[in-house]
Amino acid sequence: MKPSSKPSRRRKLNTEKRKKREKIILSIMIPIMVLILGISVYGAKLLATANQTAQQSYHEIEHNRAADVNPIEDPVSFLLIGVDDNEDRNLGSSRADSLIYATFNPKTGAVNTVSIPRDTYTGIIKDETLLEYNRINTSYTAGEEQATIETVENLLQNPIHYYATFDFDAFMDIIDALGGIEVNVPITFSEQDSTGKPNQIHLEKGWQTLNSEEALALARTRKIDNDIKRGERQQLIIEAIIKKALSFGSIPQYTNVIEAVGNNLRTNMELKDMFAVIRAGMKNSLTIQTHTFEWQPLTRYGASMVQLDEASLADIQSTFRQSLNSQSQLVEETPKEEAE
Repeated sequence: MKPSSKPSRRRKLNTEKRKKREKIILSIMIPIMVLILGISVYGAKLLATANQTAQQSYHEIEHNRAADVNPIEDPVSFLLIGVDDNEDRNLGSSRADSLIYATFNPKTGAVNTVSIPRDTYTGIIKDETLLEYNRINTSYTAGEEQATIETVENLLQNPIHYYATFDFDAFMDIIDALGGIEVNVPITFSEQDSTGKPNQIHLEKGWQTLNSEEALALARTRKIDNDIKRGERQQLIIEAIIKKALSFGSIPQYTNVIEAVGNNLRTNMELKDMFAVIRAGMKNSLTIQTHTFEWQPLTRYGASMVQLDEASLADIQSTFRQSLNSQSQLVEETPKEEAE
């Protein structure tokens, strides 16, 4: 009598099933391991790039208020200073073309921003001394970041914890690194390009993806209306950059974004503060609220300037004071002594 072949067939089937399961497991585990390895390598590269860029960009100022806050827990404020320099000019050689004050609450994700018209007539402060009354953008010429920060703090009566000074090259490179930004363009217009050639950029009103040249044109144009509207458009672009940068799909572009910043940025933010803000921004659903000053035209020294409405200024001061809570008590106003 021949022995039964069923056990051998059963063992063969079990072996085949085991091999099939092993193949399935390997087909799942190998991509996961590759992904983990890739994330680790990317993370290491990102950290190394960020650390190098942070060291290059770091620029200390006197009366630094960054030490007063913990950006992981405390509401913090920022001053974004856009200067009309480029790679052929030395940073610090000109006036501030754009001034945007912003606050961020890491626990709620609330962001408040206001654009300060560059022609705002106000006291120019440096080293706690009133130098003169002039356009606010001349504060950068008077003392770069230090004078600009003191001047804006005196105007808004709220502290500035962090600042970031960037030129148009950095602005354009960041947008290119992000692959463009989504903006609801508020008006149809034509504007010069970054080289100064007139009417090279034409944008229609409505939602669209803007490249760096188009975003720069939107940020710079003001002949179509006034400096206040120009500031509102700049806030739209900053909001779009923030949303794009904090979106999950932009994470693989972070190295490019950081490299784009390079030597075109100066800030008093340390790397740990940058990561804290980014983590808080990605953890919470951001709610961004923009604010606008009311104003009247003013002529001083034979030049057209902007006089902020006192009630509007007081309202915005109060709004940002509330967004920062007790932190806003750090600023004392410089006596308003007219200097003609």
